[in-house]
Amino acid sequence: MRKRRDEILALILTAGLVLSGCGGGRTKDQEEKQGKDGLTTEEITLKVWESSGSTQEFIEKAGEAFTKLHPNIKIEFENVEVGDANTQIVLDGPAGIGPDLFATPSNTIGGLLAGEHILALDDENDVRGVVASSCEKSVTSGGKIYGYPVSDETYALLYNKDLLETPPATWKEVEAFCDSFNGNGKYGIIWNVADAYYSPIFTGMNGNQLFGKDGTDAENTYMNTEDAVAGMKYFQSFRKYLDMPANDLSDNAVALAAFTQGDAAMYITGPWNIASCEAAGMNFGVAPLPELPGDDGPAASFSGARTMQVSAYSEHPKEAQAFGRFLLTEEIQKLRFEITGAIPSVMIDTGSEYIEGFQKQLEYAYPTPSIKEMDNFWNPMKNACSNIWNGADVKTELDNCNQAILSQ
Repeated sequence: MRKRRDEILALILTAGLVLSGCGGGRTKDQEEKQGKDGLTTEEITLKVWESSGSTQEFIEKAGEAFTKLHPNIKIEFENVEVGDANTQIVLDGPAGIGPDLFATPSNTIGGLLAGEHILALDDENDVRGVVASSCEKSVTSGGKIYGYPVSDETYALLYNKDLLETPPATWKEVEAFCDSFNGNGKYGIIWNVADAYYSPIFTGMNGNQLFGKDGTDAENTYMNTEDAVAGMKYFQSFRKYLDMPANDLSDNAVALAAFTQGDAAMYITGPWNIASCEAAGMNFGVAPLPELPGDDGPAASFSGARTMQVSAYSEHPKEAQAFGRFLLTEEIQKLRFEITGAIPSVMIDTGSEYIEGFQKQLEYAYPTPSIKEMDNFWNPMKNACSNIWNGADVKTELDNCNQAILSQ
């Protein structure tokens, strides 16, 4: 694997990627210190916030490759987890200790825009037509593009090929399999039932979507419609096939362990768990989610992009955008996949037999809304999912969820 990564880095340098300049206004003194590519010729350091682990390894290697092309621009990694960046920028940005770029989920864009913490791209062609349409939609707000989607994301159905030859196309087929497979601590299917991230599978019955078809209706969540209620009643009915309290399933490690140990034949999760399944020596596949009763096609899922946002507080927005654009080049996208296993945001051949299943599911996914009200969604829906799974009245829980999201 390391040899492969070195080969990718060598390709980057051999190709001699030339990055054209982009960015906002400059002072006269700054303009005099620009190179032919529009970037500064001064020695500068760009601070980048990113999560630890494989994403840290990636951003550090990408930074090294960028600096070899632009020796005067250093990339400094600082560990701020992707789920914390959108709140930490509120404090660190104005204080002058924030980043030039930072990683954040695309669904945080609305809140970041409301607080004026991020910049729109100077050249939207950096992203338009370059990344997958699902990624492009996820970073578009008010007709402008904010940030560079470095990876695509959704979840799908992982299945143990030693336990079932082909994945079920419908949830009714899942029920039938569970009837024959369940018992003695074994379950036909498992997932984190309390995680709001997976709720579109059921609330998405008959095409229902959070905040409406465009994901922009801040007056109605659409999470207590007839379709959402019907879908969540079906969700609740599955408790008989996965008879554990929601709290016992809320730890993703529990579901992962059950799947890798052969105690669960199917597992709804994302590409972030592929490496663990491979390390366990499993014979498994990835398929789109089963079809809900009465629907036509795989169940819905959230899609989202992991983005690199340019801070509105950056003193080097032009160079920050240049690095963001560099992260979308084919060679760097290949490098990111090799290190992190995440779905590339650009169309490249990964050589992975598993990514295709997630890409097929993306055809039935809808972007996680990025309006600021999205920040209010997660905890109320998590509570609703947990309570409904544990037997609470579905309509009451979804009405409470709707009210909690819109009243904040």
